[in-house]
Amino acid sequence: MRHGDKINNLGRKKAHREALLSNLASQLITHKRIVTTLAKAKALRTYVEPLLTKTKKGESKEQISHQHRMVFAHLQNKAAVKELFTVVAPKIASRPGGYTRIIKLGIRPGDNGEKAMIELVDFNEIYGKSVAKAAEPAKKTRRAGGRKKATEAAAPVVEEATVVEETPATEEKSAE
Repeated sequence: MRHGDKINNLGRKKAHREALLSNLASQLITHKRIVTTLAKAKALRTYVEPLLTKTKKGESKEQISHQHRMVFAHLQNKAAVKELFTVVAPKIASRPGGYTRIIKLGIRPGDNGEKAMIELVDFNEIYGKSVAKAAEPAKKTRRAGGRKKATEAAAPVVEEATVVEETPATEEKSAE
């Protein structure tokens, strides 16, 4: 029985699973987007999001260097840790969570495994345009005012349409 066992073991022992997730996380941070199986992407999300949160914490030098050591203990890759704290951390500083996005890509032809792309949300150019718009203050609109104008504009159009329909009918009667 597996009561309360929520971790996906990915068919591996603990050491192998931790090495796999560490390597996937390093590659995700370095390349900002990777393609893997859906199960690995979901496991990676739960592994890497707390690491990304750790980059935002810390005000003093001691706290920041402590966070570096904590993240390095998980990743074991100096280049990935440096990239994380210098490039990724400033971009995700204002985001309250949800740093990754998983997009399903269909099945792999060889073994029918579900493929997925996991990416860092703030580094996507396609969806990034909506983030820039969110930074600007939203325009205030009043829906009630728009409805009044729409009903007033619709009423004269209906009256004109009825007049147009009556005119040809009278012309036909006079022609006969």
